[in-house]
Amino acid sequence: MAQVSLKDVTKIFGENIKAVDNISLGIENKELMVLVGPSGCGKSTTLRIIAGLENATKGDVYIGPERVNDIPAKDRNIAMVFQSYALYPHMTSFENMSFGLKLKHYPRTEINRRVKEAAKILSIEHLLNRRPRELSGGERQRIAVGRAIVRKPLVFLFDEPLSNLDAKLRLQMRTELNKLHLRLQTTMIYVTHDQVEAMTMGDRIAVLCDGILQQLDKPSAIYDHPINKFVAGFIGSPPMNFMQGRIIKKDGHLYFDEGSAQLKLVAETYNKMLAYADQEVCLGIRAEDIYDRLFVSDAPAENIIRVTCEIVEPMGSEVYLHLNTGRHAFIARVGAHDQPSVGQDLELVFDMSKVHFFNQGTQETII
Repeated sequence: MAQVSLKDVTKIFGENIKAVDNISLGIENKELMVLVGPSGCGKSTTLRIIAGLENATKGDVYIGPERVNDIPAKDRNIAMVFQSYALYPHMTSFENMSFGLKLKHYPRTEINRRVKEAAKILSIEHLLNRRPRELSGGERQRIAVGRAIVRKPLVFLFDEPLSNLDAKLRLQMRTELNKLHLRLQTTMIYVTHDQVEAMTMGDRIAVLCDGILQQLDKPSAIYDHPINKFVAGFIGSPPMNFMQGRIIKKDGHLYFDEGSAQLKLVAETYNKMLAYADQEVCLGIRAEDIYDRLFVSDAPAENIIRVTCEIVEPMGSEVYLHLNTGRHAFIARVGAHDQPSVGQDLELVFDMSKVHFFNQGTQETII
């Protein structure tokens, strides 16, 4: 178990392709840190730099108190689980799990003990004599995780390990990896492009875009208080809705003028938004903070916007409504009982105490 620290790490490929841009990041002992972002954001490259599979162009990497920039991957005492499983097809599950220990000349009794212990943790004792072609995708991934466990590394690194699995199995394996982290109490760094995985698994989340660390915090803090428009739109399912408009002052109050409607800002936001009067801003609101007026009897008229329903997506316990104001399209998440007809005009209520505003130029959060 160990802390992992990146200090001003940059990785440049070729002459000017900057995959990782001056990232400083600290992963605490026993923490499950998730690196999340879209394809090409630098998350896997960052993981490979920690593993020693890539060399940082500049900056320092520490595992515990030791600077490991010049230490080869095989000597860093880390274990990595890949997206592709990377199992030897001609070996049994037992042989795959024990291969690394054999290379290090561990005694046979110790190898047997570690493999059986890992197999019990992962409930794969009955698979140890099978070869990869005889296993399902989920079983192969368990073998790959077991191969990492037997090494008893300081740090576990996971590079999108669930992306090849179907939706149901991904959910199951996600839960199992969470349980594994609680049981092993070991530092884990997990890379994914799936923000749902990030939200449900991470003690903290590092959101990356274009090689730059955008925000680092607990999942709930990032969801409730995104630092900029990119983070706000990336974290959350469905993603945050955005509307371009202007802040106007009228009768001593501030309003967001969307073009087809004017929404009154709550008093708590007045002081911060007053500086943006007569300026273009971007409003952001989560799908769950938009309500059908039919079910909100005391809705103030200043918070109501008229829309047309374009698509209805029943999700079981809730419904996603795809809506259009004539100028902006957005999604509302409503109860399962609320299923309007496609093409129907609706009046919706925006919870203006929950909205975010973003600077049009910098894309940074105002509130």
